[in-house]
Amino acid sequence: MKVGVPKEIKNHEYRVGLVPASVRELTLRGHEVYVQTTAGAGIGLEDSHYVAAGATVLADAAEVFDTAEMIVKVKEPQAVERAMLREDHTLFTYLHLAPDAPQTEDLVKSGATCIAYETVTDRRGQLPLLAPMSEVAGRLSIQAGAWCLEKARGGSGVLLGGVPGVEPAKVVIIGGGTVGFNACQMAVGLGARVCVLDRDANVMRFLDATFESRIETVFSNAESIERHIRNADLVVGGVLIPGAAAPKLVTREHLSMMRPGSVLVDVAIDQGGCFETSKATTHAEPTYIVDDIVHYCVANMPGAVPRTSTFALNNATLPFTLALADKGPHKAMIDDHHLLDGLNVHRGKVTYEDVARDLGYEFVPAREALTL
Repeated sequence: MKVGVPKEIKNHEYRVGLVPASVRELTLRGHEVYVQTTAGAGIGLEDSHYVAAGATVLADAAEVFDTAEMIVKVKEPQAVERAMLREDHTLFTYLHLAPDAPQTEDLVKSGATCIAYETVTDRRGQLPLLAPMSEVAGRLSIQAGAWCLEKARGGSGVLLGGVPGVEPAKVVIIGGGTVGFNACQMAVGLGARVCVLDRDANVMRFLDATFESRIETVFSNAESIERHIRNADLVVGGVLIPGAAAPKLVTREHLSMMRPGSVLVDVAIDQGGCFETSKATTHAEPTYIVDDIVHYCVANMPGAVPRTSTFALNNATLPFTLALADKGPHKAMIDDHHLLDGLNVHRGKVTYEDVARDLGYEFVPAREALTL
């Protein structure tokens, strides 16, 4: 198979779909890999590294899309990239379609087979290709929140860990999954007072056993969210409904209850955000202020640490990339229902139920769509 790796073009996005080691695995199996020049330069991966791994370096994205049968990326294709997709293309990347009607419309029109990292599952019912970026984003959420709390950024001027004689900041984490767990690790490590809200008793038991008396776990509902954000310095939103738009758990009205200079970090922004006042921002302009509350809503948070993120992502995606290349997309998905769960759009049909519901498309089950 001919596999293409274009350079990412989203604002301050330096990750790359395949690292040279992944390219080598593909070329050793007889596949051809085409990489856009300087695709990995932002994380120290030069064209020469890709050539040594067996890839062919091409001058621009148009050449990559024109040559390749499968496109492996990191972030959702931007409008100029979507215009280059064809019916015979397989796109393997993060998509986050539920809150993104224009992207979904373009992918449907392209006729391409579009497989989303974030909805591929594993035997435990987890999301193995979302997990590494959720780990990174969870840890970054505390770093970003601490930065936003600085007075120069509009924050209240509170140090997360405090100092002897001065109490530490209170961090409220909504959602105790992968994002929440990793945010908790960082916040506890920095000495903050941490409260995690979740609805799953098993998640709360796990967090309580892991962090013991260093955190507080609370059942999440409207009352407990209101009660805890009132005196929070930093609120991290890490709630995920796979493939669907995130629920709005903190409303505009809630902001008036919070202390001026408090910070909201919305890790769910790729799925539309779990705060009502969230809107996607970029690494170039990461924050804005609503009602004296600082909002950090960068839609590609792991892109802030692209080298770590790229290698973590490749570790997770490579087995699926190899299966798609070795067997062909159709057989690979028929053989592996976990990979099939990643299929969101195929030949003009929306094949992920939550996306179809949220955006008003007819839903065609993925296995059925492959046989049409």
